[in-house]
Amino acid sequence: MKKILAIEAQADTRNLFLEGIKAEGFHTIGAANGRVAIELAQQELPDLIISEIALPKLDGYNVLIKLRQNPVTAIIPFIFVTAQSERTEYRKAMELGANDYITKPCTLEELLKAIATQLEKQRLLTQWYDKQSNSVREPTVTSWTNPEPILSSNPHLWQVFHFIEANYHRQIALEDVAQAVGYSPAYLTNLMRRQTGQTVQRWIIQRRMAAARCLLLETDQVVGQIAAKVGYQHQVHFFRQFRQVHGTTPQAWRTAHRS
Repeated sequence: MKKILAIEAQADTRNLFLEGIKAEGFHTIGAANGRVAIELAQQELPDLIISEIALPKLDGYNVLIKLRQNPVTAIIPFIFVTAQSERTEYRKAMELGANDYITKPCTLEELLKAIATQLEKQRLLTQWYDKQSNSVREPTVTSWTNPEPILSSNPHLWQVFHFIEANYHRQIALEDVAQAVGYSPAYLTNLMRRQTGQTVQRWIIQRRMAAARCLLLETDQVVGQIAAKVGYQHQVHFFRQFRQVHGTTPQAWRTAHRS
C-alpha cells in the first residue's frame, strides 16, 4: 500500500485530503506544521508528499529543501497544493525541486490525478534504473564499455550518475538529466555543485573522456570514430574538449601512452 504524507495547517482541509486519498486505497499520514512533517517524512518514508507552502514553524519551501538535502528522502515525489497562485511562487517551487504545483481551490479528482501521475513516473524511473544497474553489473565484451570508475558514488545523486553512465555516448545535456531524475535544471545544478563541486556537464565530459582514453589505448580506431562512440556529433568539439582536459591532442596522448 502506497503511503502519502499530507502537510496542511488547516485541519478541515488536511482531513478532507486525508479522507479522500485514503478512500482511494492509500495509507495516509497528516502533519500540521513543517517541523513535524520533516520528522514524519524521515520516520515513515512516504511514497509521496503533498504540502501547502504557508505552514507554521517551517514553511513548505524549507520543508522541501531539507528533504532534498537528506539522501533518505531526496527523491520522494513532492507536490505543492497551495493557495499561492503567483508565478514567482511557482517558479521558486520548481527550482527547489518540486515535482508538481497545484493551486487552491482544487478538486479531489485533480489532486488524485497528480498523485497518480507522480507515482507512475517514480515507478517507471525506479524500474528503468534497476534495469540499468543490472546491466552495468553484467560482464561486457569489450573493456572500454566499463572504463575506470570516475563517477561519484554520492547517495544524493545516484540517479544522476546512473543516467550519465547509461547515456554519455548519446547527445545529452543538463536538461535531459534533470528531466530523467525529476529535478529542475536550476535545482540540479545547485545540488551538483554543492555535493560534488562540479556541474552536470563536467561529469558528462569526464565520463566521455574516460571512455575515449580506453578506446585510444585499446583500439586502432581513428579519432573521428572514437568521438562518435563517446557522444560527440562533431569531431572538432571532441578534439577541443580532449585538449582542454588532457593538455594534448587525442593522437598525441595515444602515442605517449602506448609507448
